[in-house]
Amino acid sequence: MTWNDRSYKEKKVISIGTVSELTGLSERQIRYYEQRKLIFPDRSKTGIRKYSFSDIELLIEIANKIEDGVLTNEIRKEMKKKEAPITNEEIRNSLLKGQINVQFKL
Repeated sequence: MTWNDRSYKEKKVISIGTVSELTGLSERQIRYYEQRKLIFPDRSKTGIRKYSFSDIELLIEIANKIEDGVLTNEIRKEMKKKEAPITNEEIRNSLLKGQINVQFKL
C-alpha cells in the first residue's frame, strides 16, 4: 500500500500521549475504550499504540456519548450497526415506503 492509497486521516502515527493532549482524555480512558473494543489502535514493533486522526475524532465522539450517559456496550452496538452493509430487503422496504408516501402524500 502506498502513501497515496491511504488518507492522512487514516494513517496511524499518533502516540497515546499526543491523543490524550488533543482529546482531553486520560491515557487510562483511551486504553479503557480500547479494552471495551470501541477503538482499535495499531501497535509498533515495540508495542507502542498508534492512532489516526480518525481515531481521535471517534474518541471524542465516544467521550461525548459517555458524558451523555450512553453505556459502552450501547456505543459498540451502534458502531457495529453503522458498519453492517445494507441488505437488499432493507433497500426494497425503503423504496416501498417512499413510493407509499408519494402515492398517499404522507
